[in-house]
Amino acid sequence: MSGQLAFAYVLAQTFGAIAGVAAAHTMFGEPVFSYSVHVRSGWPQWWSEFVATTGLLLVIRGASRSWPAAIPFAVGAYITSAYWFTASTSFANPAVTVARTLTATFSGIRPSDAPGFIAAEILGAIVATLFGRWLFYPASAIS
Repeated sequence: MSGQLAFAYVLAQTFGAIAGVAAAHTMFGEPVFSYSVHVRSGWPQWWSEFVATTGLLLVIRGASRSWPAAIPFAVGAYITSAYWFTASTSFANPAVTVARTLTATFSGIRPSDAPGFIAAEILGAIVATLFGRWLFYPASAIS
């Protein structure tokens, strides 16, 4: 993927996540945007985000290799379970982290805590990419 296309994806995901916050708040009669004061900081939270992000990307990579049509189900099932098995409730995406700074509901994150989450998510993405290349080597190598 080119850098320009990657940048477009980042923008689209971020704007989509922010629009999702606005839509959900409007549906439930909340202010369209409100900064979170929910503290989510420290090594247990960051480790949780690293694990959540790494796992999510490995699930996507594995499903795309073996059964691409199952990717939406696999992602939904993983995020649902990761909500319960991580201390952070699995944001697993910097765009989601940014959006969750804009909600004062239980799912929010204090804006000052977001950089630690985003750093853990980026590190998780790097590890998932490297480990995924080894774990899911090209199918042609198996034949």
